[in-house]
Amino acid sequence: MARLPRLGPAILAGHPGPLALPRYDRAALRPGIVHLGLGAFFRAHGVLYTEDVLNAQGVASAGGDWGILGASLQRPDQRDRLAPQRGLYTAIEHGAGGVKARIVGNLLGVLVAPEDPAALVARMAAAETRIVSLTVTEKGYCHDPATGRLRPDHADIRHDLENPAAPRSAVGFLAAALRLRWQAGQKPFSVLCCDNLPHNGRLLAGLLHDFAALHDDSFATWIARAVPFPCTMVDRIVPAQTAADLAEAEALTGCHDAAPVVHEPFRQWVIEDHFVDGERPDWALAGAQFTADVAPFEHMKLRLLNGAHSALAYLGYLAGHETIGDTMADPAFTAFLRGLWREEILPVLPPPPGMDLLAYTEALAARFANPAIRHRTWQIAMDGSQKLPQRLLGTVRERLAQGLPVERLALVVAAWVRYAGGVDERGQPIDVRDPLAQPLRAALDAAGEDPAARVRAALGFTAIFGEDLAADARFAGAVTGAYRRLLSAGARAALA
Repeated sequence: MARLPRLGPAILAGHPGPLALPRYDRAALRPGIVHLGLGAFFRAHGVLYTEDVLNAQGVASAGGDWGILGASLQRPDQRDRLAPQRGLYTAIEHGAGGVKARIVGNLLGVLVAPEDPAALVARMAAAETRIVSLTVTEKGYCHDPATGRLRPDHADIRHDLENPAAPRSAVGFLAAALRLRWQAGQKPFSVLCCDNLPHNGRLLAGLLHDFAALHDDSFATWIARAVPFPCTMVDRIVPAQTAADLAEAEALTGCHDAAPVVHEPFRQWVIEDHFVDGERPDWALAGAQFTADVAPFEHMKLRLLNGAHSALAYLGYLAGHETIGDTMADPAFTAFLRGLWREEILPVLPPPPGMDLLAYTEALAARFANPAIRHRTWQIAMDGSQKLPQRLLGTVRERLAQGLPVERLALVVAAWVRYAGGVDERGQPIDVRDPLAQPLRAALDAAGEDPAARVRAALGFTAIFGEDLAADARFAGAVTGAYRRLLSAGARAALA
């Protein structure tokens, strides 16, 4: 079989198949956005919103040059895949109506921070950079999830405090670039957090202020006064890349694409409209919703979508289901999920303006069940110590404060405890990926086989559960009972 040519600019001259191409002059595009943490999600979400604006308006009339430069904060993999393709890649939509594919053109390059941190700082500080956006996952903020405060003892933060011009962390890079703007008397860039964190913009503003104050109070004061951190809510299911995705991209393009992304049809982006001098792409043209207050929308999404995703991930993985779609095909899981929403989450969740929460959960169930989106339970289960406080434990606290039961929520927490123990129901090892994986496993092993002791050991991690839940006998009792059911009956039977 002849080797296919690498995807590259030649494809922009035209393609005979049903493949959408950029409709703007890519050669005229200049970078106005630097994005930290260039993973599959942002390439299937924020980059596509920006692509749609450029397609609708063209480069000259889009309110500025809104090309995107990505930055990888740890590894060169993404750069190595995209650089030979001049930043081009295929976005493939899998939905009930079939497959749609497009070539995405507004990603202009990828920097690798560890190779040259000064180059990334300089690019962020450059006058043409008007927005720095982030998807670095919950653990990338070097904060305590239970309190939302910066961890000055975090290894990366310690390094960045000692080496401010050559940072490692997202917080350190933002501080280094903003400091250059401040020292030069220039206006700042807007900082746009796109991670699933409550009040994500305000959280990041607090972390930057904490970090800057450890160096210079006047710099910290300038950040608090001058730098906008709009909150956002982002939503789209984007599975990790597979060999099947690479093959599908080749079939659709006739080229080898090393960096395709697959996504569902649904997408949502709610953004607080607070940017330096109002400079931003007109993402509303692509369906983004600008609002004065994102909080009700992010609250809804974190608890109903992300909370449910974590529930299905831990329980589904333990029951032997590889993907969320496989899990939703099991009637026991769909019944449990609807009960979790109806009985435990919805009663303590106020709806955002104009939202029907029952209809929203029905739409979520349909999205989760989409068999064309193979979102692995193992992938969603990553970094649970960072995700549980945002996705589930707030609901637990509110229900306990009202004297309401938490049986289903406790079962999800118990499933996470069993998952963190590193051995599944068949006695096979689990590849647990979590910043606290080693200390969690050590604490659980030291607790022995007694369910109550193992639950106490897990709840003792106050960085996850806080002092309040760790000491709440009702919560500990519910999680212990659920953990016993998981051990005796298995995850699927425990759902009943």
